[in-house]
Amino acid sequence: MSDEELAKDLGLLSALAVGIGTMIGAGIFVLPGIATREAGPIVVLSFLIGGVIAMVNALTVSELGTAMPKAGGAYYYINRALGPLFGSISGMGDWMGLAFASAFYCIGFGGYLTTLLDGVVIPFPGTGGVELLPTIVLGPFVLSDIQIGALLAGVAFVTVNYIGAKETGGVQTVIVTVLLGILTVFAAVGFFSFDWGTVMVDGTIAPLGYTEILPGTALVFVSYLGYAKIATIGEELKDPGRNLPIAIIGSVAIVMVVYSILVGLMVGIIPYDQIDVDTPMSDVARVIFEGNIGVIGITSITLAALLATASSANASILASARINFAMGRDKIVTDWLNEIHPKFATPYRSIAVTGFMIVLFLVVLGGEVEVLAKAASVLHLVVYALINVALVVFREADVPEYDPDFTVPLYPITPILGFVLSLGLIGFMKAIEIALGLVFVAGAVAWYGLYARNKTDREGVLSRHILSRSDEMPDAAVSAANVARPSGGTQYKVMVPVSNPRTESDLLSLASIFAKANDGIVQAVHIVEVPDQTPLLEGSEHVQRINEESRTLMERVRESTETLDVPVEVKTVVSHRSFEEVFEVAERERPDKVVMGWGPDRPWSSGRAERPLEELTHDLPCDFLVLNDRGLETDRVLVPTAGGPDSDLSAEVAKYLREQLGSEITLLHVVDSEDDRETGEAFLTEWAEDHDLGDAAVRVDASGDIEGAIAEAARDHTLVVIGATERGLLSRLVRGSLAYDVVHDVECSVLLAERPTSRSLRERLFGTRSDER
Repeated sequence: MSDEELAKDLGLLSALAVGIGTMIGAGIFVLPGIATREAGPIVVLSFLIGGVIAMVNALTVSELGTAMPKAGGAYYYINRALGPLFGSISGMGDWMGLAFASAFYCIGFGGYLTTLLDGVVIPFPGTGGVELLPTIVLGPFVLSDIQIGALLAGVAFVTVNYIGAKETGGVQTVIVTVLLGILTVFAAVGFFSFDWGTVMVDGTIAPLGYTEILPGTALVFVSYLGYAKIATIGEELKDPGRNLPIAIIGSVAIVMVVYSILVGLMVGIIPYDQIDVDTPMSDVARVIFEGNIGVIGITSITLAALLATASSANASILASARINFAMGRDKIVTDWLNEIHPKFATPYRSIAVTGFMIVLFLVVLGGEVEVLAKAASVLHLVVYALINVALVVFREADVPEYDPDFTVPLYPITPILGFVLSLGLIGFMKAIEIALGLVFVAGAVAWYGLYARNKTDREGVLSRHILSRSDEMPDAAVSAANVARPSGGTQYKVMVPVSNPRTESDLLSLASIFAKANDGIVQAVHIVEVPDQTPLLEGSEHVQRINEESRTLMERVRESTETLDVPVEVKTVVSHRSFEEVFEVAERERPDKVVMGWGPDRPWSSGRAERPLEELTHDLPCDFLVLNDRGLETDRVLVPTAGGPDSDLSAEVAKYLREQLGSEITLLHVVDSEDDRETGEAFLTEWAEDHDLGDAAVRVDASGDIEGAIAEAARDHTLVVIGATERGLLSRLVRGSLAYDVVHDVECSVLLAERPTSRSLRERLFGTRSDER
């Protein structure tokens, strides 16, 4: 079931169209008038610098996108790398940034709609008529005709998304093709109206000063927000390893060139301080089309502007709903937001809340387009800065499953540059815009502390990396990781992968002992293996029947099993690979322990040949306990030990058995000769005290034969608990052999224990002779 994926039916052209179509609405049709007032004719450089910053970040997004082609985009990468605290900041920032951007696009749409409908009056008897887009004045409260047009557009776009908008690559390709065609005609005709004398003001191209270039960049950066949307459809792309980075980088490059040419033309046709701030393209079109195609050209530009801003606004609302959905899936926001409409099949509550925010921004800030643009930019710049950090974390933590098809050049310079440039650009914004961004960041942090931290249980790679090496890390880093660590879903959980519910009640009993000792639960996962020839889609179609049969079987097992009143959850997974699925389910569910059976009658008795090396390279997600079951009796438990983390786990298991069932514990240590006996006894006594087993019987064997000593001692015991050697227990299960032949020789059950370690691949595969002891 985990292998199901979306159909890969989008090609490179469609992906390029998605990126270009999302970006081209603002940069050309809305911003030039405002930007030239701020930076002057040299604003062309502002667009170019904004494009360069976007390009650096696009390289990072490309690598992450090919490594994790999943829906959710930036939020997904940051949450997986940096954890839910930064996931909350990025998710909220992306969500609110898109809401600001949607409001900004709606204002642009409203401006061109006002131009198109200028002079249109609805006749009313006795009044002579009312303008179709009037200005409403209620005391100090004023809604301009542009705001009215924007509100109409915003409500329409939200409604379309509410009842179900199906955006396809084909439709987007047509829209972008039409837009680029109109803009090409605009550029070609406009070239003949270009006057270098219009660009130069008092002998300079920077009459407002060169220092205004970067503030201008901060304003126009909102023009480059759309490329990351390509990463959110990575799952649907053909050959994403090739097409995704080409589409992301290519769309930024194409849009950067289009912006530079067209904005350059604008300031060469109309003096920079006379370009209309609401409808700059219509203003310039009147000049260049006068005397040739006239009203047709002007109307075409106006319709193109409406199409472009509508496309950008609609795409932003669509993307915001996906981010909410991803956050709800990770329990950072309530699932209430993600309820799917029974008729329209859309996350209608999430769309409605986003729509309310857009309408609020239009009413309150509709007259401050610059604030809307910069608020969207500052929130996205924070997100882009975090994306670069996420890439560094994935690289430095050496996450085994992180295997991108595209890698950023000049690592780590590129992501560091992206981080610095993104945050640095925020410094060129006004205090109110920075404050607005900080308020949302602070709100996201507060939201995490007060709500999400207690709900979510998904740790990031960064905190796991720090906490797993707490002895090597600075205390401040360890403390910070602990403070930010999610506490939701922290109920102690013991997972039991079950291949045959009819024969594995002992596993549930054993798991219940560990769960009972920690006030936790048992999660029984019935892994139903289907042949490779059977598509999992087929399995999915029959999943309800499989689930019902599985639950019935598991209920019977639970009723006949001594579970110590511990809650038992049942789950069914259909897979081609039962052994590998154990690891994948453990990775997803994040239990504290996995208790699994081992023996010749189980599908995972010796593993399978398809991916053994890949499995071995993975760090274990939790403690693993593997029972060779010859009838679970816990009266007398033998714990051989030579020290080490796996022996620590053996001691923990023995303690649980003693506490919950009153088991008698015997500790065994093997030395090479009688001369070492005293040393061995001292070691064993100290080890027992350290592990709260001071009342256990101690037994030192001076034969130097570890397996022989265990076999001899096992004759007097009902269960042997053995820690894995440094070669690793699970690696030996994969290869179908164990270091201890005694496991096969003794008559009682044997429980093998392995704890996650930071051993290298070489050590896990080969170990050393001394490791065997």
